[in-house]
Formats: sequence, structure tokens, C-alpha cells
Amino acid sequence: MFESLSNKLQTAFRNLRGMGKISESNVSDALRDVRMALLEADVNFKVARDFIERVKAKSIGAEVVQSVQPGQQIVKIIHDELVELLGSENAGINFDKNPTSIMMVGLHGAGKTTSSAKLARLIQKQGRQPLLVAADVYRPAAMDQLETLGKQLNIPVFVKRGETDVLKIAKEALTFAQENSRNTIIFDTAGRLQIDEPLVQELVRLRDLVKPQEILLVLDAATGQEAVNVATHFDQALNITGSILTKLDGDARGGAALSMKSVTGKPIKFMGVGEKLEDFEPFHPERMASRILGMGDVVSLVEKAAEAVDLEDAKRMEEKMRKGEFTLEDFLEQLRQMKKLGPLDSIMKMLPGGAEALKQVDLEKQEREFKHMEAMICAMTPKERKNPQILNAKRRQRIAKGSGVTVTELNTMLNKFAQMQQMMKKMGKFQKMMSRMGGGMPGMFRR
Repeated sequence: MFESLSNKLQTAFRNLRGMGKISESNVSDALRDVRMALLEADVNFKVARDFIERVKAKSIGAEVVQSVQPGQQIVKIIHDELVELLGSENAGINFDKNPTSIMMVGLHGAGKTTSSAKLARLIQKQGRQPLLVAADVYRPAAMDQLETLGKQLNIPVFVKRGETDVLKIAKEALTFAQENSRNTIIFDTAGRLQIDEPLVQELVRLRDLVKPQEILLVLDAATGQEAVNVATHFDQALNITGSILTKLDGDARGGAALSMKSVTGKPIKFMGVGEKLEDFEPFHPERMASRILGMGDVVSLVEKAAEAVDLEDAKRMEEKMRKGEFTLEDFLEQLRQMKKLGPLDSIMKMLPGGAEALKQVDLEKQEREFKHMEAMICAMTPKERKNPQILNAKRRQRIAKGSGVTVTELNTMLNKFAQMQQMMKKMGKFQKMMSRMGGGMPGMFRR
């Protein structure tokens, strides 16, 4: 996510952080690299220029000039201005009216249908009852896709095959929603390869009929500046309420995200960060600014973990670890819970300094090792997982063959696990000892 932009900005920051006394001249020199990084990321020229001017004006203020670390102060100013540029705060869905109607609009290929399903999943988890409406009468594949996604999520999909009148479909969908107590209606509308008048007029008529609380423009982040031009056209025609940026799991240049709010005045509300239905997040400007600047996003990581991990299971696992009763069965469960968080690289990037650390780590090797460990444990019987001491040479040969590894690799994994078990037992004993002494140091080991 924004790797190119992030790398270039961090290079510029290294120069900034090394600054001693500052002046208008050396601030201008230092910010030149930041400006170039923004322009290369396809940020709107006017947006980039105004951004740099605001940062420069604040950087030569008395507070920064007199600071012990003026470079760090300037980086902080850039972060705050970036947050402001991205929209200051998260703008959620307006649920003031029941039922709430949401129109998903955008060009063909931007990811409207998938984003409609992802949004439905998200608001369902918030306790609402969504209905997906297949309002694209030109592309039968879109109806099929929406229906399939709805089945996966156990969310009803209103489909009227053979009907070419979008307004008729919308009227019947509204009635269906009312009769079936669905309080959020998401209309997946038709797209084109480019904006044309027939498309716009059809969407205008649908808007006037449905009177939606939200008109969300779905944009492919990889298209950069062009996405902003598309947003401007759709906003002028429909008065959109916000946008959804898709395909942010690739190395999107960042121009769309950084220019959108400034150019259209409308917030980015959600972002698609992968192909899976769960790879969809509310857009938080402050968190995104931190990610772009290489500061990580620990809050989003914690939220992701909270969604993926059952709290009771986590408590039970922690108790086992403390008592030294952690088995290979438990280890397998931990590996599977970790997989739910997503690929290792996306997790690493959410940690402060994680993007830099990634350059020193062979992630492919790590992913391979995790897969091998999972395969080895899966090749064991439940009895063997609970008690690895019974693994004689014959059993080890069977497990190695069944998991596609060598006996040496299996032995290495078992030795590492035994060492981990010993460490857990020692920590458990230390914790007990400290609690007998009145809790030890303040805040240590308290549950």
C-alpha cells in the first residue's frame, strides 16, 4: 500500500531529521524532495503545491525554529497536514433513515459488485440487515457475481432477470426490503468503461426515485490522478456523499487518496485492501497518514486481531502458556489464527518501522516455513500432537513423508517447539514467584 510514495517520503525525512538550525532556504530545499514524491505519486499538482506551502509556512514558525529537534517537528507538521489532506476523521455511513438506501456507482472494472458485498458484510457485523440489489441490467455476469457473494455471506440478493427497466427493479426491491425487514438497501449499479451521458442520466433517475442517504463512488486506486477526474464528473452529476478506494493491496501510487478530499470536498469512507470479502476497512485518515509515513498502524492491527481471534480462546490459550501446558494442537490453532490476520507483509507494515524491517526479512521463506509447520502438525495424530515425546523414528518418518518435508526439518521444528515450551514454563514459574512477592514491579504480569 503506497510503497513507492512511502519509500520516497522516508528518504526525504532522513534529510529533514538531520537538520540543525533551519531557515526558509534549507526548509525549501528539504521539502523539494517531499513535493517531488507527491507529484510522482500522481497527486494533483495544485494539491501538492498547496500542501508544501502550508508545511513550509508552519515549519519556519518560531516554535519550530527554536526547537531542539526542528527536523522532527517538521515531520510532525507533514503528518498533521497529511491527515488534514486525507479528511481529518473517519466518515461513516449515514443511517439516519430506515431503511437506509446506498447507491454504489463507478466505472466498469473498479470493483463495484465486490465492494457492494464487502460493505454489506461490514454493516451486517454492525447488527444491521442488509439487502443487495442487482441494478446492473447490462451485465448478467454482475447479477451472477452478486448472487454468489450474497450466498457466501448469507445476505439476500434481489435479482430480476430479464428486466431491463432499472427503476422498476428499484421499486420492487424497496417493497421487498420492507416486506422482509431489511433496513439497509445496497444498489449495485451499472458501469461503463468511460463516463457517458446515458449512464449518468440512468443513475440520476435512479437517485431521484430511491432518494439514497449515501451515493458512494467506487474507484480503482491504481488509476491515480484519473480517479480524481472521474470523481469530479460523478460528483457534478450525482452529488456523491463519499468514495471507496479499491485495490489498495497493490502498490497504488497514492494520488487518488491524497487528492480526493481536497478536489471533491467528499471523504473517502472505505477502502478495499485485498480480494477476500473481509479485506475491507473503514478509511481512517490519521491511520492512513501514519502508514504512508512508515509509522505503522497498530490500532487497525489490534482491531483486525480482535475480529479474527476469539477472546475466550485467547484467555484459555494464555492460561495454558502460563502453566506450561501448551501443546502442538494449540500451536496449530495459533498458526491458523495468525493466517486470519492476512499475509505477513501486510501485518508487518502495520507495525512501526515494519516497512523498513521487511527489507531485511525473507517473507517468502517465512511463509514457506509456516506452511511446512502446519503440514507437519496436521500429519500427526491427536495423541502425537498432545504428547510429542512418543514420536519415535518410525512415527517421524511417517509424519515427514505425509507432510512433504525431511525428517531433519521435522526434528528442527520439534526441537524449537520444546525450547518454546521450556521458556513458557519458566515464565509461568517467574510470574507465580512475583505474585507471591506482592506483584513485583508495578504493572508487571497483572491480568
